[in-house]
Amino acid sequence: MYRLLKKQGNARRGEFQTVHGTVQTPAFMNVATAAAIKGGLSALDLKENHCQVMLCNTYHLHLRPGDQTVAKLGGLHSFTKWSGPILTDSGGFQVFSLSKLRKITEEGVTFASHLDGKRIFMGPEESMQIQANLGSTIAMAFDECIENPSEYQYTKDSCARTVRWLKRCKSELDRLKRENLAVNPHQMLFGINQGCCYDDLRVEHMKEIAALDLDGYAIGGLAVGEPKEEMYRVISLVEPHMPADKIRYLMGVGTPGNILEAVYRGIDLFDCVMPSRNARHGHLFTWNGIVNIKNAKYELDDSPLDENCDCECCRNFSKAYLRHLFKADEMLGMRLAVMHNLHFYNTLMEKIRAALDEGTYEEFYQTYVTRLDTRI
Repeated sequence: MYRLLKKQGNARRGEFQTVHGTVQTPAFMNVATAAAIKGGLSALDLKENHCQVMLCNTYHLHLRPGDQTVAKLGGLHSFTKWSGPILTDSGGFQVFSLSKLRKITEEGVTFASHLDGKRIFMGPEESMQIQANLGSTIAMAFDECIENPSEYQYTKDSCARTVRWLKRCKSELDRLKRENLAVNPHQMLFGINQGCCYDDLRVEHMKEIAALDLDGYAIGGLAVGEPKEEMYRVISLVEPHMPADKIRYLMGVGTPGNILEAVYRGIDLFDCVMPSRNARHGHLFTWNGIVNIKNAKYELDDSPLDENCDCECCRNFSKAYLRHLFKADEMLGMRLAVMHNLHFYNTLMEKIRAALDEGTYEEFYQTYVTRLDTRI
């Protein structure tokens, strides 16, 4: 259940209550694709870095170790030792990312596994069954995330199919819970808005899924290559039609600046692989901008990565040492960098919430929206 505490303009400060704890929003969900954070982090590390929600990937966990295996081990919470809320994506994004290996029909999608080429079928019912086995707090509806831009008529047909799939997801998840076939009997369901950048399709699709009274609503199909200004325009277009009493999630976004812009426009929940992926390549977010720790200028720099950060890396080690770890291909460098970036993102969300509590979000937004995305 979502509770709106305060607004400043369109920006929302709220609480999202779940069976696995209450999430203070706006919030960033830390991506643990295969039930682990790439870079050598566990769920216990997430707790140390102020994480509230962990996101796991339905498609990858279905392939290995297998969702039925996870169910036999008590679900993702027991498996990973993460006690807070977990969101599982639906597998729908793989429909998009594996475009050369798939066939879409009204029933669902036939994939070729990226691991061994084995043919896999996933439709709305299969996605719900897998997510019910995983036992996540929040299950995402199975949708089609199409290329942006796409031809208008295909996009319109895809939106209509996504609505039909959403109704099937809702029906199947209700059945699984009713028949005690879900690891988490309180599992929530979020619907996903699609429509590329066509104004009429985005608005009509949002109205259709809002009428289904789901637990939350996501905006999908953005941050897939379109200009960021177009993404912000679509958010502003769709937001008035999203139920005010339900949590709002922008999928796969993004940079700190993207997050500040989306909060400004009324979004509550975010996820992105960017903080961990960039960290593994030595690109680190700080309160002064983005650092490439591999640069030669840090070779003798004995200052912390960010003097305003209290993560394990910044409390204990210098830029020079972190650069050395990367240049020597030491795994510790990657681990410390990922921990820093996740800590930075979660601290950013804490500061956003504090600014909303204090009525100073406009000033915070103006101060940091460009700075945090600037390369030093």
